Amino acid sequence: MTIGEPSAIDRIRAVLAERPATEAELRTLRGEADGWTRVLEARLRAGEVRLSELTDDPASSLAAIAGELREVDPLRRELAETRSLIEQLDTRAREVRSEWLRRSSAR
Repeated sequence: MTIGEPSAIDRIRAVLAERPATEAELRTLRGEADGWTRVLEARLRAGEVRLSELTDDPASSLAAIAGELREVDPLRRELAETRSLIEQLDTRAREVRSEWLRRSSAR
């Protein structure tokens, strides 16, 4: 599930599914994924602050706390997935560079 920026994440999934990609495209995707990670981290921090404020306020309703939890939980999952995709993308980039070096040295 992608909360707001599906294009970069979808392109990373496609590259990881063995769609051919250049090193330049992999670098671009990494940059976009890093940006999306920062967005998710900021949204998660803001949600956690609101959740903390709600739980610290005895006048807060359980419905308000539950609503904030419904906002924060998907962000945590998406952030974890995005970080995992970045790790996989880094592995793919190393493989592309290694293959390029092998071909270059064989000439």
